[in-house]
Amino acid sequence: MTSPLLELPGAVAGAGIDAPVAAHYGSLYGEQTVLEAGNGFVDLSHHDVVRIAGPDRLQWLHDLSTQYFLGLAPRTWTQALILSPQGHVEHEFAGVDDGEAFVAATEPGRAAALVEFLDRMRFMSRVEVTDITAEQALAWRPAAGHEFVPRASLTAYAEAAGPACGLWAYEALRIARGEPRLGLDTDHRTIPNEVGWIGSAVHLDKGCYRGQETVARVHTLGRPPRRLTLLHLDGSENRLPVVGSELMAGEKVVGVVGTSARHHELGPIALALVKRNVPLDQQLEVDGLPAAQEVLVDPEVGLHVRPRLT
Repeated sequence: MTSPLLELPGAVAGAGIDAPVAAHYGSLYGEQTVLEAGNGFVDLSHHDVVRIAGPDRLQWLHDLSTQYFLGLAPRTWTQALILSPQGHVEHEFAGVDDGEAFVAATEPGRAAALVEFLDRMRFMSRVEVTDITAEQALAWRPAAGHEFVPRASLTAYAEAAGPACGLWAYEALRIARGEPRLGLDTDHRTIPNEVGWIGSAVHLDKGCYRGQETVARVHTLGRPPRRLTLLHLDGSENRLPVVGSELMAGEKVVGVVGTSARHHELGPIALALVKRNVPLDQQLEVDGLPAAQEVLVDPEVGLHVRPRLT
């Protein structure tokens, strides 16, 4: 759903699944510094939004997902995952409860599959799941974090929350902090322990949920098969790797690269899933670009080691 904020002065549309919002408004690095200074906002209205209502919603989400939802305080931003029986991440969503419903954002184009799955799992629970992407939009401000805005009020929101900063600026800060996006920085084999979702999206002290055995076993024994890594890319060429590019150690494939960006201080960077046994000091290469590694996730227990955006 194309954002009306693409009509703002200087707006340049993104590409791929991020095409409906502005990649930048004319100053990639300037917009990053605006956000780091605690000002401005980012239009994330291309993300899908789901509403889960009903008196049983928190107990139901608690039983079904990786997160602890019992007694969730209103307006507390909360992230959760739905895992396969083998512990692989199938759905990721995050949102807030307003006392009547839990409203959550997920990646663009993923609401239909999430709603379909949740509907199949309702059984006798008093819950109602609705795709409300057409009514509600997601935005982010440094001071307030993620927030939902009535889609019809996006232009008025922009006037009050400005200056507008593009998705490229937001993505550069997100990648630098090591926050993965489902389907871009993960694949069908990803388990939460590999990408630092233990703690933020997975609560270790709760009852059973689908896929829990894998998460608990890897957390207890350590050594997840892969680790999310920040790559510092060679900046001599004016290009970034494509999502899904193979990460090489000589002639051997040792990982896969996800999202990438140009950071105003770090230069070109990317997220990658790297095999656990690859030495941290090993020089790697992607699409002909030399890449050095920086730890994001503790390779033994899967906990994230860097601060996160709210």
